[in-house]
Amino acid sequence: MTMLRADYVRLFTDGFGESRFEDLDIALSPVDLAPPAGPLNVAQFLPATQSFWVGVPAGWAGEVPHPSPQRQIFVVVQGEFEVTASDGAVRLVGPGGVLLMEDTWGIGHSTRLTGNGGGLIFAVALGDVQ
Repeated sequence: MTMLRADYVRLFTDGFGESRFEDLDIALSPVDLAPPAGPLNVAQFLPATQSFWVGVPAGWAGEVPHPSPQRQIFVVVQGEFEVTASDGAVRLVGPGGVLLMEDTWGIGHSTRLTGNGGGLIFAVALGDVQ
């Protein structure tokens, strides 16, 4: 049986205050989550404090570099976002993309919604790193 993995991108601040991207994945293991249905593949991830929706109007841009206001996970539901780390690396995050935002200090990142339509993000606020 092939081990399933979930991919995500981490945006973090290095020791010099620069935001950087890191590609990560996590292994999912079979768990009897909803018996009598068959096992589903699950991985514990990060403790959450709140979840919320973010609606992004067409043409929106956060082009002035800024750190994330809190540790959070963004799951893009609609639209495509261009995220630029302060080290100059650029990522496009589209529907189904998961971005773990941990650059809560330093220079930060900039973001803009690409395309003509609006965007929709499901966000999960995370606690501080223990």
